Amino acid sequence: MQQRLNIAKLAPDLYRAIRELDGAIRNCGVDAQLLHLVKLRASQINGCAFCVDMHVKEALDGGFAHQKLHLVSAWQESAYFSARERAALEWTESVTLLADSGIPDAAYEVVRAEFTDTEIAQLTVAIGTINLLNRIAVGSRMQHPVE
Repeated sequence: MQQRLNIAKLAPDLYRAIRELDGAIRNCGVDAQLLHLVKLRASQINGCAFCVDMHVKEALDGGFAHQKLHLVSAWQESAYFSARERAALEWTESVTLLADSGIPDAAYEVVRAEFTDTEIAQLTVAIGTINLLNRIAVGSRMQHPVE
């Protein structure tokens, strides 16, 4: 597979703005480990190999447990995840798959039980941003490194 476009070069101001938003999300107060889960799960759902590769590496560099990373795609079947992580993962799936899910009230109630309204807003922006980045990477066929 070959990269189609380099959006960072073709639309540098727009791409820079997205990266700045991503940086603001990292500094908004949401736990870094939780952000790793959200970014990885959305990237898995969207089939973004570039982002899955990047987020796995970032999570490992951040001290994330290997076993937990291996279980993200099957989080519903694993006891490894806390109630707060499970709520964030369910919210991630609902927001990412909104055309299918409509983001049901049940998912909102689960996330609301574990997070404040401000935290839900921050998570939702984080999920929206990683979905945008996934679409850029998949649409342009960004290639992950092969080591």
